[in-house]
Amino acid sequence: MNRERPGDVLCTHKTPRVVAARRLTTRSGRTESGRFLAEGAQAVREALRHGRVHELFVTEPATRRHGELVREADAIGARVSAIDARAAELLSETVTPQGIAAVCDTVEVPLAEALAGAPRLVAVLVGVADPGNAGTVLRVADAAGADAVLFAGDSVDVHNGKCVRASTGSLFHLPVARGREVEDVLTACSAAGLRLLAADGHAEHALEDGLAGHGGLASPSAWLLGNEAHGLPAEVLARADHTVRVPIYGRAESLNLATAAAVCLYASAMAGAGAARRG
Repeated sequence: MNRERPGDVLCTHKTPRVVAARRLTTRSGRTESGRFLAEGAQAVREALRHGRVHELFVTEPATRRHGELVREADAIGARVSAIDARAAELLSETVTPQGIAAVCDTVEVPLAEALAGAPRLVAVLVGVADPGNAGTVLRVADAAGADAVLFAGDSVDVHNGKCVRASTGSLFHLPVARGREVEDVLTACSAAGLRLLAADGHAEHALEDGLAGHGGLASPSAWLLGNEAHGLPAEVLARADHTVRVPIYGRAESLNLATAAAVCLYASAMAGAGAARRG
């Protein structure tokens, strides 16, 4: 057997496997290894369900709280390693560690694979820098029934710990792909039959207009979502088939990225569901 049961051997922050896992909290460490850390019970649960886990690190208190996850990891042949509180702190990127973290295979797939078949709803994050926002968009896209989430240009690493936690396991549920060149991502979306809809606060068309005369929000679409501070670049707005703004009826200056993404993705999802019922 290539694993320890919790309590047999206690790993500390100096144990080589813990030191190696600690490197996965950095982007370079993740890139070199092709693995990342999923921290917390919900992320670990989804990683186990999707067969992504190589090793589970767990404290004694977490073993008592989440015994079913330990048993599931053991059942699929993942190494289960008991750790002390200090090791748990070093493997965590939160103020209060949950005491359970898994070393997982990365989730990104090639762009062509993410857009295979006939996708109807895709979220494209262009230059999005905040991992919490990115993870929340992943969660929203999953809830809205999107077919994929694409990271374009200089966007945050989807395997960043904060992004993983914010997705609450959704990054394991739908294809995630990355394209370093924004144009390559947009071209791939168009080739997959998706209309490019750019979310922009200064757009002429409001979301409530439903893009009348342009196939409506029910048409297969890729929503382009820009950087939190600067929005979408001018060249991306020019490249889009349509630009759309989320109307603000109150006195708020704007919506944050994740909220705007939720409104846009759900508008398309509900329009598509309504069209399907009518059809």
